[in-house]
Amino acid sequence: MAASNRSALLTQSHKVLKKHFKPVTPPERTVLDNLLFSCCLENSTHEAAEAVYATIGSKFFDLNEVRVSTHRELAEHMKGLADPTDAAVRLRGVLQSVFESIYDFDLEALKKLNIGQAVKALLGYAGVTSFAAAYVTQTSLGGHSIPVNQGAMRALRIVGIVSEKEAAQQSIPGMERAISKNKGIEYGSLLHQLGVMLAANPYAPAVRQVLLEINPDCKSQLPKRVSKKAAQAAEKVASKAKSKSKSVDKAASVKKKTSKKAAPDKKVAKKKGSSSKKKTVKRTEKNKSKKGATPTKRLSKRKPR
Repeated sequence: MAASNRSALLTQSHKVLKKHFKPVTPPERTVLDNLLFSCCLENSTHEAAEAVYATIGSKFFDLNEVRVSTHRELAEHMKGLADPTDAAVRLRGVLQSVFESIYDFDLEALKKLNIGQAVKALLGYAGVTSFAAAYVTQTSLGGHSIPVNQGAMRALRIVGIVSEKEAAQQSIPGMERAISKNKGIEYGSLLHQLGVMLAANPYAPAVRQVLLEINPDCKSQLPKRVSKKAAQAAEKVASKAKSKSKSVDKAASVKKKTSKKAAPDKKVAKKKGSSSKKKTVKRTEKNKSKKGATPTKRLSKRKPR
């Protein structure tokens, strides 16, 4: 896509999103708090993320208790999110990785680094996604980086701002140039809300309306419902593929079993053959010794009359 077209679509998307959503201004938090909050926020609404983050703070004694808890335990307290288990894995992974690297729960030292070094350090921690790194860069490090979740990336793909390849690489060329730094937090919040709405119900009329207002030519790219017949046909194809794979696996397992059973028989046959060879060798040696005996020895063996 040409840079001018991309920039125009990004500018248009900002205008449209302001009509349909209200931006959320993030509260003042530490670097680590913003990083942990981004784990809750990534694919969920701001309201749900704030509620879950407050619940975790009240249900656990400290961050170390959160770190040593299991994913299931955390997910039980994160049910308000779009994917509690995924969020719990990210959050616990961040705490575990940070503690193992600095033996503390304090990332304020990242503010002293330049943006590139700080982002590189953030991405080095387990559980930190590109969304989380961009969110912390924007809210704590004073950088200009717009966080984009999965739903938002899909929306940008539908309206033609990014290509399939760019979406797969989580790359949006020219976004920071088209959206100025002083509008970055606002635009990031608005785009996030569209992404969450699209992920929750891609066929909702409200979602289609927003996407078409951004780019009226994206009608062919809008999510389409699958008919019952097509869904049933897809299920049949999938079931056939599964049955074929199962039959292939069974045949392979039968071959392995038969080959394992046949192998010992060959060994036994070899052992029997070697033993019979040894016996024949011994007999021939005895015969040779008898043939080679002297007449005196033969006479001495005879019994006296």
